Amino acid sequence: MTAPARDALVAVATLLAPDVPQVAARAAAAHDDPAAYLLEHADRLDDRGIDEPFPGLPWIALVDALADHGLLAEVDWKEASGEIAARLRELRSAPRTDELWTSLGESDLPTYEFLEAAGDRLAGTGTALAVLDIESDCYPLVLVPSARADDLVALAAAAGFAAAALGRSGAVET
Repeated sequence: MTAPARDALVAVATLLAPDVPQVAARAAAAHDDPAAYLLEHADRLDDRGIDEPFPGLPWIALVDALADHGLLAEVDWKEASGEIAARLRELRSAPRTDELWTSLGESDLPTYEFLEAAGDRLAGTGTALAVLDIESDCYPLVLVPSARADDLVALAAAAGFAAAALGRSGAVET
């Protein structure tokens, strides 16, 4: 990963966790010394089947750090709508709109369709629902101010990874 890509990775972390510098520090550490990061976080990475450094390690480090700080919900590709809504509602970055979460939780859509609908509904609160693609059968979900969703997607691409805003025209299924 080049210096500009590293800078973009840190910018993604800062965008998603502006008040938690540890998130950016973990992503940067995985970039700067993958072997040391792997040793330090072996138990957590073992749960993902990761036992050696690889190019996506900094992105995984970012996802795990965001989750550890209540800023990311990782859901299965076949998760129930009520469970997804409950996990998104718990995020520190979630809008505090009880009616929104209750109505979303009552949906009976398949997971990806639910995520698209949730993204559309969240847009009304000024919040974008986005997925950080880790090339898995799960959805690592984050919430970001709608005005910054395009920045997230562009910064992720500049870092060599993929993110997509859900519920907006042009969103890509992972």
